[in-house]
Amino acid sequence: MLTRRRLLAVSAGSVLASRLVGNGARAEKSLDWPSRVVRVIVPVAAGGPTDTGARVLAEQLAKIWGHQVVVENKGGAGTNLGNETVARSDPDGYTVLYATSSLAVNRSLYRSLSYDALADLAPVSLVAKFPLFMFVPNSSPAKSVMEFISYAKAHPGKMTLGSPGTGSAPHLAGELFRQMAKIEMAHVPYRGAAPALNDLIPGRIDCYFGSGSLLENMRAGQIRGLGVTGSKRESVVPELPTIAEAGVPGYEASSWHALFVPAKTPPEIVRKMSADSIEALADPAARGKLEQYGYTVVGSSPGELQALLRSEIDKWSAVIKTVGININ
Repeated sequence: MLTRRRLLAVSAGSVLASRLVGNGARAEKSLDWPSRVVRVIVPVAAGGPTDTGARVLAEQLAKIWGHQVVVENKGGAGTNLGNETVARSDPDGYTVLYATSSLAVNRSLYRSLSYDALADLAPVSLVAKFPLFMFVPNSSPAKSVMEFISYAKAHPGKMTLGSPGTGSAPHLAGELFRQMAKIEMAHVPYRGAAPALNDLIPGRIDCYFGSGSLLENMRAGQIRGLGVTGSKRESVVPELPTIAEAGVPGYEASSWHALFVPAKTPPEIVRKMSADSIEALADPAARGKLEQYGYTVVGSSPGELQALLRSEIDKWSAVIKTVGININ
């Protein structure tokens, strides 16, 4: 029974809780952070869409924080060099990782790593998710996903899958497709997307799963797009079906970018950084620039990003184990 005394106690508790929440929010706003330059480590080379996305976000965060946000590219070792740099940095909120989906993949891909994505890094916010696209040369007889599968089955052992590197998102998207479509394709790794594209255009490789940046090549008539790896069609190319609807039910492979900081970074800094990142991504100009690259801008809480990382680790570890990929 809710007596008058109990009602007063509950009301007093509610008022106290509201005050505590309000005080907590004001405390985070009054944090003396950032009080100097913040470094954003991008674990890939400068100039690509990942680097561009990081710079768009950094520019917006600098406006919010009133301090310079410097992007540093530390490419190498399949993003592990940049990932480790942040994992081993001081947990003070001044070194941030602009992570790619390789953070989840590398845990199973490499025999040994000097950092643990789950233990050594703290999630801040998801930045964007984006699909890849299945491309073939114009000389390919396949005009659809099912025609490609039929042709591959009629020519076993003769089809090739190009990628910008072993264990990269395009490689794993292609391997997942190969498994689910039950076809054979020999993997041909390149040192980046540009040389792979140079061999795709004249037909020296039969298939390539690439980012939205290659849609310009498709529109220019240099290559042919067959499908989207995501769970839905993309508004930038509504004519391309998802691979799932085109004949491989259940297929889905999306990539993502997100912010992480070193583990043990103070929770109040992580919360503020997450909230400010969501605010930055809501800016129409910043969002528009990111969407030009086919990114779906998605801010998130640290908990939501942690759940995504764990699910991606589970998904790709199964693919890597089945394919038998390992890098020393």
